[in-house]
Amino acid sequence: MRALIIDDEENIRRTTSALLEAMDQEVVAVSDGASALKELDQTHFDVAFLDLKLGVESGLDLLPQLLKSSEHLDIVVFTAFASFETAVEAMRRGAADYIPKPFRPEQIRQALAKIAKTRKLEGRVAELESRISHAVPDADMTTNEPIVQKVFDVAFKAAAMPANILILGESGTGKSVLARAIHDRSPQREHAFVTVSCPSLSRELLESELFGHTKGSFTGATSDTWGKVAHAEGGTLFLDEIGELPREIQAKLLRLLQEKEYERVGEAKPRRAKVRIVAATNRNLEEGVKEGRFREDLFYRLNVVALHVPSLRERKGDLLRMATGYLRFCAAQCNKRITGFSPAAQQVILQYAWPGNLRELRNVVERAVILTEGDQIDAGDFPEKVNRPSAGGAAATLRLGSNISLEELEKEHIRQVLKQSPTLDAAARVLGIDAATLYRKRKKMEP
Repeated sequence: MRALIIDDEENIRRTTSALLEAMDQEVVAVSDGASALKELDQTHFDVAFLDLKLGVESGLDLLPQLLKSSEHLDIVVFTAFASFETAVEAMRRGAADYIPKPFRPEQIRQALAKIAKTRKLEGRVAELESRISHAVPDADMTTNEPIVQKVFDVAFKAAAMPANILILGESGTGKSVLARAIHDRSPQREHAFVTVSCPSLSRELLESELFGHTKGSFTGATSDTWGKVAHAEGGTLFLDEIGELPREIQAKLLRLLQEKEYERVGEAKPRRAKVRIVAATNRNLEEGVKEGRFREDLFYRLNVVALHVPSLRERKGDLLRMATGYLRFCAAQCNKRITGFSPAAQQVILQYAWPGNLRELRNVVERAVILTEGDQIDAGDFPEKVNRPSAGGAAATLRLGSNISLEELEKEHIRQVLKQSPTLDAAARVLGIDAATLYRKRKKMEP
């Protein structure tokens, strides 16, 4: 953590700084309130050690000003004039802890440990709230298919080890679900699971999101930001669609993997990071290496344990069970009593190819739950393309001048360009839009 010491005695500032630095904390020490507020305005601090008597200043009066300047700051009050009343008043005004002078190193260590534990719990609560707000069904980590069971067996064995994991598979096959299941079975499970979507931002913003930045390092950088690597400390950093990672950032990621070090944008100081890397892609990274789009050394560092998640058309034995799981979840969400699928609907589910994989299956089942008027899902509740998929696909029926909307025409054109392009950037150049816009359009198109 980065610590700010506020004390008017030089000896206290010097000894406390030495103590905190010996605990691997970053330290800045000041003697008065004005200097403390100036430091908080310029950079981010995690914790402040505040003396209650700063010459003619009152630390109690300064405390709310510090919290107003930096709302995520934890303040530990220490003073030689300790009393029950001042302790209560300091906590009432927002202090996180209270230490009487003279203090022992162990008291400082315990105060930092208490703050770290509280922050970890707050992070897990925020993560759980986020997962609940997205209202997703429980991950199904069971299977009737030997090929899938083998993937799960290897994944969960590897989860206990510190090795990097690369998850391969088509879009919508559940790579991110498997990544979280690995985290939940790993020694890192008590820490954060942090996701970075590699193609969702421009190169500059993606680098900042990953590694953080300092105030003023680029236009719009109005404050210090720590980045996803710092947030994932002790936990798992999941890099989704790693095949789209720009070459310029690949070298920095390689350094993180090899040396456990990184630098924030606009800062030359190396920082240590203890994170477990799990990456996923629907692209052929070996082809990317041959074509020069992906670094060979980074590929081998990521590819320690490779897991190929089969497509849904390869999991016929799991189809009805998965569809039933989505049915129960969606029916509960819609407050409907639906007992299951009719025999005709089951036949449709087993015969359709599901090119969008699990994502498409859930979308189709959810739509059917909303539209059905009976207590069973029938084949007629499914979209026409699921009931009667054409041999030529959508491309065979879409042409200029056809009786179709511009939106459908654009979607099919994007699909065809993506199929023919080696990378998302190449497809974006053909379409005349930036990669981030294409990524958003592609996500919107997915079932």
